[in-house]
Amino acid sequence: MGVIKNLLAKWTLLLWTLLKPLGVWGVFAIAAIDSAALGMPLDPIVAGYVYLQPQKFWLYVLMASAGSALGSLIIYAIGYEMGELVLEKKMGKEKFQRVRARFEKHEFLALFVPSLMPPPFPFKLFALSAAVFEMHITHFLLAIFVGRVVRFLILSALVVLFGPQVVELIGPLFRQHAGLMGAIMAVTVGLVVLLVLRSKRKNKLAVVKR
Repeated sequence: MGVIKNLLAKWTLLLWTLLKPLGVWGVFAIAAIDSAALGMPLDPIVAGYVYLQPQKFWLYVLMASAGSALGSLIIYAIGYEMGELVLEKKMGKEKFQRVRARFEKHEFLALFVPSLMPPPFPFKLFALSAAVFEMHITHFLLAIFVGRVVRFLILSALVVLFGPQVVELIGPLFRQHAGLMGAIMAVTVGLVVLLVLRSKRKNKLAVVKR
């Protein structure tokens, strides 16, 4: 376990050295690669940039979120070609049916919530599912982008308050307190839903007044 941690630390340091001169575009690139195929140490990279330039946290949040959304188009293309039978074999029948039911009821939330989750949550599996179940590509990109914005805003706030070492605590905290983290995410989702519903009501009232 110690060997794996050392390798990850060296890998993160190498990436940080290569990407640091690129600024926000380095964040965008690593986020796109992370979502497209390879699992990259995205959170440590974002945390490092935010720690060095906290006044630009919003820029790093937006670029990391945009990179994640656009990189996920590769997963979308794979899922679109994969088909339901292949995905069902990969996931197992019971899990496949549960995920399918979520997308049929609330497809935006079914992808938005996984986008919020930090590693080691299997986000790519839900991205594949969204494509297999033919989620509209615009909704696909928006769900990932909004979810990542919330995730990286939370990460940025924690880094500003406690320093970049907080990244090392997120994974174990998520595994050990999955219920608490789930509750926090549920509250976040609830707030987002309320904002969306309120926005729709305002639009309806505006149309009626016209």
